[in-house]
Formats: sequence, structure tokens, C-alpha cells
Amino acid sequence: MAGVNKVILIGNLGAEPQSRQLNDGKTVTNLSVATSETWKDKDGQKQTRSEWHRVSIFGKGAEIAAKYLKSGSKVFI
Repeated sequence: MAGVNKVILIGNLGAEPQSRQLNDGKTVTNLSVATSETWKDKDGQKQTRSEWHRVSIFGKGAEIAAKYLKSGSKVFI
């Protein structure tokens, strides 16, 4: 039986999207997305941890992402 992996990322872009054309003419856009987690430690101090994700988008979605997304944009992937 094959497994299924599903990930939902909600975060902010850390840099401008990088877009390029592949040999077959399709577009690929690379994004750097930061997600953050906030909690209070045992002393009541607020703690934050950020994690970075590299995301590649292909085809029409890549074209749309390159056109509309900017550094700091909130994204749902």
C-alpha cells in the first residue's frame, strides 16, 4: 500500500520569488517560506522558533506566484 504525505504551510516569504524557464518551456518558481511557532516557557517567557522551507512551484502556478508574490507576502501552500 502506498503512503500519502500531505503538508500545509502557512507563512511569509523570506525573499523575492526566483523564477526561471526549463528546457521544455515550462516555468519553475522557487520560494523561501518561513513558518513560526510561539509558546511560553516554564518561566512564562514568550519563545519563538522559525523554520525555513524551500518550495518549488511548476507550470501555471509558478507563473502566477512570480507575478503576484513579493518578499514578506503571506502564503498558504
